[in-house]
Amino acid sequence: MTLGSSLTTPPPTLSAGQALALAETHFGMTGSLTPLTSERDLNYLLITPQGRFVLKLANAAEPAAVTQLQTLALIHLERLPVPTPRVLRTLDGRTEATTPHGTLRLLTYLEGQPQHLTRRTPAQCAAMGAMAAQISLGLRGFSHPAARHDLQWDIKQAAKLRPLLPYIAPDLRPLATQTLDRFDCDVQPLLAKCQTQIVHNDLNPHNVLVDPQDPDRITGILDFGDMVETPLICDAGVTAAYQIDPAAPWDSLTTFARAYHAILPLTAREWHLLPDLAATRMLTTLAIASARAARYPDNAPYILRNVPAAAAGLTALAQAPRQLLEIA
Repeated sequence: MTLGSSLTTPPPTLSAGQALALAETHFGMTGSLTPLTSERDLNYLLITPQGRFVLKLANAAEPAAVTQLQTLALIHLERLPVPTPRVLRTLDGRTEATTPHGTLRLLTYLEGQPQHLTRRTPAQCAAMGAMAAQISLGLRGFSHPAARHDLQWDIKQAAKLRPLLPYIAPDLRPLATQTLDRFDCDVQPLLAKCQTQIVHNDLNPHNVLVDPQDPDRITGILDFGDMVETPLICDAGVTAAYQIDPAAPWDSLTTFARAYHAILPLTAREWHLLPDLAATRMLTTLAIASARAARYPDNAPYILRNVPAAAAGLTALAQAPRQLLEIA
């Protein structure tokens, strides 16, 4: 696998003044802008007399249909009691604005503390299991032709990661190779037998907000940029990968699995695959982030933000005696 265009094309460059002019032209909004971090897009926090919003300019390499997939998914979820951003309409009633700089959207700003800044607890782990299931349950029945696009963050594509293994730190490379070998031999053949649907595919702690007074309560789900149609259990594996406690990997994975299963029951085959899919997501994080950081050293701290946790979780999961997840 080589990094695709969406991961090798730099984020759009647009000054705050230019972005503010676009917000006023297309959405009738004016105020002040503050840059927000992003891997591929250009995001600004827009503070106006009407409230706080997120102004998003899509990466030039992202197909318009993929951006539309994300927009329509958010609209689809608006009917449910899940804390996702709402899509604002342009002055002429559209959900997206076409500009010379790319596709522009305006979303509501969700309040909360980023999960990665909080202390992890079993209760928070269970809350994430339940929230991941609720989001996937809410997306059940939603369809879009762009959902089957080739996405390198999609776990089912993990076999294509092998050319990126040399970018991983030498001390982690043997474990990463072993994880990928197991995926090729034991996991991928079973994924074809699992149920598929459109999923969020990136519930990492930088995309989750919690209540600052009660960090076990989820208040926001952000960044639908990695949405894809894939085996449902792959999405559970993605979220679980970020909830594994290196000090108690199997206990935390079981806590997550039970909470997920209580909302969205999965089959015995899917639960059998969950630990390996969580490990494969950690491998994916190590491989893609390491390769992208080498390409974009100026943005490396942001790109590598999830690598330490992935390395710790993958190591802990591999060293602990393998167990069967007990859902009951």
